[in-house]
Amino acid sequence: MESPRIIAGVARIVRDVGIAEELAQDALVAALEQWPRDGVPDNPGAWLMVAARRRAVDLIRRRENYARKLQEIGRDLETTVPPEEPAALADPDDIDDDLLRLVFTACHPVLSAEARTALTLRLLGGLTTTEIARAFLVPEPTVAQRIVRAKRTLAKRNVAFEVPYGPDREARLGSVLDVIYLVFNEGYAATAGDDWLRPGLCEDALRLARVLAGLMPKEAEVHGLVSLLEFQTSRAATRTGPGGEPVLLKDQNRRRWNRMLIGRGITALDRATATATGAPGPYALQAAIAACHALAYSYEATDWPRIATLYALLAARAPSPVVELNRAVAVSMAEGPAPALELVDALTAEPALRDYHLLPSVRGDLLTRLGRTAEAREEFVRAAGLARNERERDLLLARAAECGS
Repeated sequence: MESPRIIAGVARIVRDVGIAEELAQDALVAALEQWPRDGVPDNPGAWLMVAARRRAVDLIRRRENYARKLQEIGRDLETTVPPEEPAALADPDDIDDDLLRLVFTACHPVLSAEARTALTLRLLGGLTTTEIARAFLVPEPTVAQRIVRAKRTLAKRNVAFEVPYGPDREARLGSVLDVIYLVFNEGYAATAGDDWLRPGLCEDALRLARVLAGLMPKEAEVHGLVSLLEFQTSRAATRTGPGGEPVLLKDQNRRRWNRMLIGRGITALDRATATATGAPGPYALQAAIAACHALAYSYEATDWPRIATLYALLAARAPSPVVELNRAVAVSMAEGPAPALELVDALTAEPALRDYHLLPSVRGDLLTRLGRTAEAREEFVRAAGLARNERERDLLLARAAECGS
């Protein structure tokens, strides 16, 4: 959990995210060696940060330009936190958040869009290459190569560790929003492992989105993303049962949804609408969809025709097979399972969805509602075989068993 913060803090010193990640790992290794012997410190995060920074200082001392670097970071860095640069303190548009600096650095235009997102998920979210590959729906070796090349490019181009200003900030905003959203999604529905939720990732993503909204109050899509994450987080407590098992949207206890977060989501959505200069963007549209769920008293009472319409707008604005799959679910509730099944069947040839477990899962649900339980069971079994999360796999196998009985 502390790794992203340590990497971000050390990156400010060494100005190289690849080296910063290595130093953070060294600090974690030191903890594994010393804590079993000496005991866990009262503030583990602070201990790790100090250990990593000391290693950063040692590394700088070994470099030929040690004198210049030492003057920049201060002679007392080993025992105190580096002070903010005077320019940063004087500029009200700057922000004291190393994690946000790390996101903007990893989203530098010298990197491809895919490399930006993969690198930031690795550094900020602490995701493995396998988890990132699942999020991208691409092979794992491809993601690994993107991350390695991205680190080398940033080091070679000597990219500054900073939050950019003016046009540069605008140019990187889209990638930053995408990264924050993917980090949140990994926490909201983990692609692998034993836990369905990873709350720490959701908290970091929501915090960064809120900070970004304060930094860029006139950007409609920033408010759209904040609204979407507020709505999604409001349901987090009801998404798992007593044993950690997933609870589907239709089975959640809506009285336990966090009304304060729903209110924040509505406020952010209003700001997105007020600041928009044209048609709503992808995040504002997704937030509007989430609002339909948040304001409905029951699953059946949800305004499914409006959700289907919003998904159609989203598909036109940001076409994606996953968006089409979600639109099919909304159509199934608004018009019935038969027309929705036609939409889903049209997606079976999509290469990006070949190993996407939710495609057979949705198809199995539609077949169940049509009374074709034998076919539905096969789809749920296939979905379980593709799922990497243990909790989700158990849920799909249970649905398959219900079809069998």
